[in-house]
Amino acid sequence: MTSPSDATPEPPSVHDAPHDPASSPRVVDTRREAPGLSRRGLFGLAAGVGAAGLSVGAGAGVAAGVAVGRSREKEGAGAVYAFSGEHQAGITTPVQDHLHFASFDMMARTTREDLVSLLQDWTYAAARMTQGLDVSATGAVGGSPEAPPDDTGEALGLPASGLTITFGFGPTLFVTADGEDRYGLSSQRPAALQRLPRFLGDDLDPGASGGDLCIQACADDPQVAVHAIRNLSRIAFGRARLRWSQLGFGKTSKTTAAQATPRNLFGFKDGTANILADDTAALAAHVWVDAADEPAWLAGGSYLVARKIAMIIETWDRVRLSEQERIVGRDKAHGAPLSGGQEETTPDFAATDAGGAARIDPHSHVRLAHPELNGGTRILRRGYNFVDGNTDLGRLDAGLFFLSYQRSPEQFISLQRALSTDLMNEYIRHVGSGIWAIPRGARTGSFVGAELFA
Repeated sequence: MTSPSDATPEPPSVHDAPHDPASSPRVVDTRREAPGLSRRGLFGLAAGVGAAGLSVGAGAGVAAGVAVGRSREKEGAGAVYAFSGEHQAGITTPVQDHLHFASFDMMARTTREDLVSLLQDWTYAAARMTQGLDVSATGAVGGSPEAPPDDTGEALGLPASGLTITFGFGPTLFVTADGEDRYGLSSQRPAALQRLPRFLGDDLDPGASGGDLCIQACADDPQVAVHAIRNLSRIAFGRARLRWSQLGFGKTSKTTAAQATPRNLFGFKDGTANILADDTAALAAHVWVDAADEPAWLAGGSYLVARKIAMIIETWDRVRLSEQERIVGRDKAHGAPLSGGQEETTPDFAATDAGGAARIDPHSHVRLAHPELNGGTRILRRGYNFVDGNTDLGRLDAGLFFLSYQRSPEQFISLQRALSTDLMNEYIRHVGSGIWAIPRGARTGSFVGAELFA
């Protein structure tokens, strides 16, 4: 069953009225001025702008009916997901084709009020952009020609393209590495929200790890996803700065039965046994933080782990097919376990060949990661492939940007430790890492994470 945050948008609402500076003051940081974003419509808009914002065409955010930009006819381009709901969108939502992930650090000398105002401004803009609108009513071309536009404009004319925007809070938002409680939040820090332990084979880049806040923008058009992060970064000016970011393409998991199992850059189907959106029992047990869990403000939320995994592509490409399949534990053509059957067949780890050898190697990826051998532990995956050009050696700088949602970080930690003897480790390196608490979805008239500040 689709969660409220992933449902069809609410019924149409009245368009935002044209921007009136006299009645709708600009958001201004006390140290420097931010772009001219108005929050006049925040309370109520967070429920989802809805179809009204799209009824006048793809350029609905443009004042005076200006028609600009272009449309892209493609699968998923017309999808629109509500921003508000019980859970944040972008978790059980059908996995889109493209990702722009960004990690932010709060600026020095910012206050609790600065943090709250940033989350309010982000909520307002995200609620609009997920409906295919500009970040404000005046948008990219409707404001004063003598002032910078509120919206950067590269998504003018494009549909919502299934855009979801998901926000998270890192451990350092609550207490810095130096033990500073900048925003009076230390008592609300989830006990499980700690920097991930070091795992065997980690070669982490501190510049591509961690962060006070994170934003996951997923869409079926890469320009729509990039537009979201670009504008949310701009809105954060003076309050938070971009720490690192990652583009992703070609999803490596599915969250609905209707989606075909995608392939990773090693050419194998990935995420066959992923938790699906209609498996409410599995979601409750393994993904959503329960009301009985601590702290109470995180109920309905989840924990997100991000791992940037570099694949040693050229070495893998020289491995014979039978060895590749032994390492993975599945048939490359169809994704079936080497014990036999079809892709969805449960692996039989006791199955042997004529010589008595295990059909699925004891150190194969499938066996070591399987819930049957990990106390039933499961996670919800939303990873993406990435290619960041070439390395200094002329090799592909490519791999998997792994994203997983779980009720407790311990689920990921235990699974990652179980993979310490994985045959695949010879061909991968973990180079980036981060963990964030994902608050529940924004309530009508409120903003993402409001429960933390109650």
